Amino acid sequence: MTVSVPSFAKINLGLRIGALRPDGFHALRTAYQTIALHDVVRVSVARGSGIEIRCDDPRVPRDSTNTCWRIVELAMAPMKARGRVLVEIEKRLPVQGGLGGASGNAVAALLALERALKKKLSGADRLRVAAEVGSDLPLFLIGGTVLGVGRGEEVYPLPDLPAMACMIALPEIAVSTPKAFAEWDGLAEQSSAWTGEGARPHMAIGGTQFSTEKLTHPRASDRMLMFSREISAWLSPASERGRRRSGVSAKGGGRAENPLLDLVRTGIENDFERVVFPKYPELRELKSVLERAGARYASLSGSGSAVYGLFESPEKAAVAAKRLNKSGVSAVVTSTLTRQQYWKRLLAIGS
Repeated sequence: MTVSVPSFAKINLGLRIGALRPDGFHALRTAYQTIALHDVVRVSVARGSGIEIRCDDPRVPRDSTNTCWRIVELAMAPMKARGRVLVEIEKRLPVQGGLGGASGNAVAALLALERALKKKLSGADRLRVAAEVGSDLPLFLIGGTVLGVGRGEEVYPLPDLPAMACMIALPEIAVSTPKAFAEWDGLAEQSSAWTGEGARPHMAIGGTQFSTEKLTHPRASDRMLMFSREISAWLSPASERGRRRSGVSAKGGGRAENPLLDLVRTGIENDFERVVFPKYPELRELKSVLERAGARYASLSGSGSAVYGLFESPEKAAVAAKRLNKSGVSAVVTSTLTRQQYWKRLLAIGS
């Protein structure tokens, strides 16, 4: 039996990069948001042993470096399962696009494997296995709007927000996340201090280089704390929304009708933009195009290269997408997925 599962993408609603940790990862703060764009992952189990990955996209690895391979390998033992596992990946999402495609693929493979084997890991085991494979994986075991801390793998569900129109620009650029982190480290090493306003670095006088220990400067910690406070400030009124009979329209400059806009209105930013945009100025221009087209919020997703915009309506998002498509940049209209929508689609697993 072959089990098919949609493998959804994510965007980042703000992303703060903190100190380099002893394990070689950076401390992160981000709010993940699942969206309706997706790949399709198909899993079947037959007699024998081993794992096989099939995908028409030549950029997708077919060996043990593939996230689907790794999660299947890790999950078989705790499920006390045997067999030859075939994972087929139908790619619709860009590779190295900042949309979490490989991570979503792995979680979809895990869910399909459970169904194919008629076995199920506990919630704790799922999260443990997912975090061992990669930092972005656990968010796809929650869905909706998710707070990510640690290196991004420590996840907490945030209030389930209404769906909102989203347009994704998909330029033909592959951004390496490890290289983007390296660029960030280089920027941090040249910094003499971190300001509280968006963490903009001041360059050292005379080209003086600082060691990576500079990343542990209290100001860097303050930046992470700022993000936490922004999220907390957003959550506080969120708990009151259920009691409100009316609110001020976003157009009036008061509290937004859509609480997702409340979050982006806190001023959250993606730190990767500071190192990716100078290297790929066309991505900065894409963000400006979306803002001029009426996006209520526009940002790089993860380390890129995908740039997204949140719009008041699918119609306005479609106008922006049409404009980009005419200019030669691939753009698609989709929507954010609430947690309820996310799991409803995931659980409608086909065979």
